[in-house]
Amino acid sequence: MSFSNSRSNLRRPRTQRRPSLESLEPQAKDSVSISLDASLLAVAAQFLDSGQPEDRAVKDVIAGLQGVYVRSFTFDHAFVYPANAIDSLRKQLHTACWQSIMSVRKGKEDSTVDIFICQLQQKARGLAIIAVEPRELTIVNIVGAIDLDKLHRLEGHFGIPRLPEAK
Repeated sequence: MSFSNSRSNLRRPRTQRRPSLESLEPQAKDSVSISLDASLLAVAAQFLDSGQPEDRAVKDVIAGLQGVYVRSFTFDHAFVYPANAIDSLRKQLHTACWQSIMSVRKGKEDSTVDIFICQLQQKARGLAIIAVEPRELTIVNIVGAIDLDKLHRLEGHFGIPRLPEAK
């Protein structure tokens, strides 16, 4: 996956290109690939029931989105994925409008979670999450106008995992 930082992209974060992540599919026990551009999100929104408060809330959030892209792999063995591909993704997110807003490293579990946001004119226009565990790899890219106060409503929808409750 790639995040572009050309001058034309300073107005809008680009979707990601995948650097050889597809090569991980044969090695993965399970894999998920979700690619929803604006037109597919509009189609998906039609299946949500506006009469249901949770569905209505999800419709509100996705109204300003241009895309939701998720790649997730689970492996039988640890560290099957190439570390340089993950490092390359992180480096691409240290350019242009992207800023790291959270980075969690758990040494004992050998896991990391990095969250990046693209802000333009003081508004969130993109969000990227890279979650790495010895036997799991998940990358989420949400492109478009994002209301951070409402973003949690996407948990459990469109392949975006539910976050654990804070203890």
